Amino acid sequence: MNNSKTYTFSAEIFIIGVNPFVFLPDVVLESIFRDANKNKGKIPVKIKIEGHEFIQTLIKYSGHWRLYLNTPMRKMAKKEVGDTANFEIAFDPEERVIPMHPKLSKALKENPEAQNIFDSLRPSLQLEIVRYISFLKTEESIDKNVLRAVKFLLGKERFIGRDKP
Repeated sequence: MNNSKTYTFSAEIFIIGVNPFVFLPDVVLESIFRDANKNKGKIPVKIKIEGHEFIQTLIKYSGHWRLYLNTPMRKMAKKEVGDTANFEIAFDPEERVIPMHPKLSKALKENPEAQNIFDSLRPSLQLEIVRYISFLKTEESIDKNVLRAVKFLLGKERFIGRDKP
């Protein structure tokens, strides 16, 4: 998967809210912490679930570290909540950069007020907006959501589950 040490384990898939996840065995979690040289914040990892490779992030939520499994991961692995799956996991030292969609960049350039507000947002909220638009599939949904993002930045509309930046 990468140059980091890979660890294997099996785990039952649980769900919290609408989010399926697995707990890592303590020995694997401690090894990932050691490889990442941290045990706080988000930890980028590469995983294989039933042999299918993905990038993901370990996240501590409600006092426990969790590896969330999105729908494409579970479909590829043919696993659902309640099933036990086989995993390989390794710390991923590669920097993860999501480029801003050109249509969002153009819209911000054309609206200096929205650009200034975007620039003043905390980096995690900037990333949330960029990521949301970058992963849309159709030009129609990209156009619609770029407009919504600008209106959100100007305090005129809800976006990504938020009222105002």
